[in-house]
Amino acid sequence: MTGEAGAAADELKACCAAAYSSDAVALLLGDSYHPGGTALTRRLAGHLNPGPDSRVLDVASGRGTTALLLAGAHGCRVDGVDYAPANTAHARTAAEAAGLAGRAVFTTGDAERLPYPDGAFDAVVCECALCTFPGKERAAAEFARVLRPGGRLGLTDVTAAPDRLPPALTGLAARIACIADARPAAAYTRLLAAAGLRTVRTERHDAAMSRMVDQIEARLNLLRLTAADRLTAAGIDLGAAPAALAAARAAVADGTLGYALLIAEKSP
Repeated sequence: MTGEAGAAADELKACCAAAYSSDAVALLLGDSYHPGGTALTRRLAGHLNPGPDSRVLDVASGRGTTALLLAGAHGCRVDGVDYAPANTAHARTAAEAAGLAGRAVFTTGDAERLPYPDGAFDAVVCECALCTFPGKERAAAEFARVLRPGGRLGLTDVTAAPDRLPPALTGLAARIACIADARPAAAYTRLLAAAGLRTVRTERHDAAMSRMVDQIEARLNLLRLTAADRLTAAGIDLGAAPAALAAARAAVADGTLGYALLIAEKSP
């Protein structure tokens, strides 16, 4: 990557990190920053089936919701890594409050340069984040590198047909919202295969995407009355939001947008 391209990628990462570590976004999205919420995370974990002796990495761990669920429900050791220092701080506080600080450990780092040794993890999870990474190929290669032979990746992410996205869903705000640079499920499968990860299961969860659009719209209407200044300060364009939400709802209805769960395996 050239210096100019690298600087642009770093700027995009910083922009996404700032957005997803803001309290305003937490108000809009709730505890889980992805379609399907903790119910889909539990389904993902069921396909990975980590045990008390397992070590799991949560990439783009945000405020720690997924990592704490895995550590609490399965008794495994979970490392969470996120680009935003504010998210790391929130996650550490949440782990202390839940009595899980010994099993859920959080670090600030880049998904495209994971700060862990080769083969360190039995499983890697990444929820609704790969679509935002500028260097998706590098991130996939990093997933594979830190997995042990035979280890599994659990991925949930936005899917999209990029050539069919309407203009309202193609700008910087849409990219931060996990839409503008999302790929079809088959493209994610090819991306993982190129990194040495064979997809063994794919599930469609498009209805979860529709429910999240509805949830954001309902919360946005409430927050307009109670926290409009906080939303504006966080860079949320209240004037453009209704059109973007309507476009997203229509795109899910016609199959342009969706949500998928993928399980991939590293060769033993």
